[in-house]
Amino acid sequence: MKGRKLKRTFGTILLLFVLMIGGVLVYVKYMLPDVGPAPVLNIKVTPALIKRGNYLANHVTVCIDCHSTRDYSIFSGPIQDGSNGGGGEKFDQRFGFPGVFYAKNITPYALGKWTDGEIFRAITAGVNKEGKALFPVMPYHCYGELQNEDVYAIIAYIRTLPSIEKNIPASVPDFPMNFIINTIPAKGKPMTAIHGNPLAYGKYLTTIAGCGECHTKKADGKVAGPEFGGGFEFHLADGNILRSTNITPDNATGIGNWTEDYFVQRFKSYTDSAARHKAVAKGEYNTVMPWIMYSDMDSSDLKAIYTYLRSVKSANNIVERFTAMK
Repeated sequence: MKGRKLKRTFGTILLLFVLMIGGVLVYVKYMLPDVGPAPVLNIKVTPALIKRGNYLANHVTVCIDCHSTRDYSIFSGPIQDGSNGGGGEKFDQRFGFPGVFYAKNITPYALGKWTDGEIFRAITAGVNKEGKALFPVMPYHCYGELQNEDVYAIIAYIRTLPSIEKNIPASVPDFPMNFIINTIPAKGKPMTAIHGNPLAYGKYLTTIAGCGECHTKKADGKVAGPEFGGGFEFHLADGNILRSTNITPDNATGIGNWTEDYFVQRFKSYTDSAARHKAVAKGEYNTVMPWIMYSDMDSSDLKAIYTYLRSVKSANNIVERFTAMK
């Protein structure tokens, strides 16, 4: 009798545990994400706003980088003509992603029925028109720190992109990411960008450019190295492995010995026509760093980023930059 009672008690506890877990999974799957409704927006478009959005989307936040087709037969993978905003780039298990994710078409062909508020919410909070979670290969937690006016500018600009009739497959996260993904979106928290303060404005630009996303090592989606210390692995389509550099002010392994002028010229060197058209053979060193897009960033903004990076915690971290395929 005592044994039966213990079995019943254990069975009841197990059933309650299963129901509790089931309830949590149902909540996560069907009640999240909870970032609230899209704001009611009717952006007043001006030439100045479009110009600012063009600058941000192409040279700072580089939205157009992922939402276009890049030609990796050329160094730094410049965007193929006529593909701007058409989407389709695939991020899958080959590159360490927990599922198959696609950069969406952000031209008017795909976003024509989206309201300004729905686009704003997607950029800053990470949910689509229907409120479903987006995978943060698009760093919306960084974009959530954009000033509202800068988000408006990006929206105004992408509304002007030539429409590309291209239908993108739905993204499919693996288990358990198909549950976890719903817990990731969050309401944006805009930063205060102080244009007259190079350190503060540099932090703003560094954040919205997502520099820390690529220049911080991660494993299983979690930070596994010093911030800005480099080491994030990119598994390239040809089998090569690229690792991001250490951009902390460490003298031995980072950019501590770089002058401001050298830092700026490192980017500006890609304004040269030859640098923009350097062919790369299969198996040779290449990079996902969109140098060509960043090369047209204002020198004053590059200087502000340099000022901020000089202020971050120094990390002595040696990075093996490139491993060629066997």
